[in-house]
Amino acid sequence: MARVTVLSEPDLELALLRKGVGALVAGRHCCAECGRTPLVGERVYVFKRSSTVCALCRPRRRGEPERIELVRHSERGHAVRLRRRAA
Repeated sequence: MARVTVLSEPDLELALLRKGVGALVAGRHCCAECGRTPLVGERVYVFKRSSTVCALCRPRRRGEPERIELVRHSERGHAVRLRRRAA
């Protein structure tokens, strides 16, 4: 017979919180220099070997970035769009 582990309510809440935070962290991009997660609307600078640097750490890098990207909200493209009503 398999053993069943019973979690108390606080243990279950903590496990779910850890799982949710882990999922959020896994989907984020962070600065290669300081590890900070850039804010929505902030510009990030992508250098060779796909090294991404935030605007605060940009002066530390020499040379020009390959591209500059704008940090977008995670729900971009998933928002409800208003449409004109048919006459």
